[in-house]
Amino acid sequence: MPKAKDLDPAWHVVDAEGLVLGRLATEVARILRGKHQPFFAPHADTGDHVVVVNAEKIVMTANKAEAKQAYRHSGYPGGLKKRSYASLLEERPTEVVRRAVRGMLPKNTLGRQQLSKLKVYAGPDHPHEAQNPSVLEIPGARRTPR
Repeated sequence: MPKAKDLDPAWHVVDAEGLVLGRLATEVARILRGKHQPFFAPHADTGDHVVVVNAEKIVMTANKAEAKQAYRHSGYPGGLKKRSYASLLEERPTEVVRRAVRGMLPKNTLGRQQLSKLKVYAGPDHPHEAQNPSVLEIPGARRTPR
């Protein structure tokens, strides 16, 4: 069983330019959960920090950008709002990546704690250089032009 004092979470940077959203999200969720570690425990936060840059250049396949809807509710009767992922990608590209990763994490306190270790930025710059993040390559997620 891993102890909290024994854990030293690493930092990873993912360049999302040209990556497919779902394939990126599965890999990022795996790193956030800590499933890549030999001492993974499903009830403990053993994951690393992940910084995603260039979120505005993410790719969605098979017309999903126009077809999929992002829902939110105000909490009042009739307060359901929806918008397409294409419009969400234009206005708030970081939210698209965050929503995709959030759906792949546990729906409890542990999942919220793991999601707090995800940092998403629309452009190529991020303020986490002091942590010396390693570049995380996701070769299977790259969109290949036809």
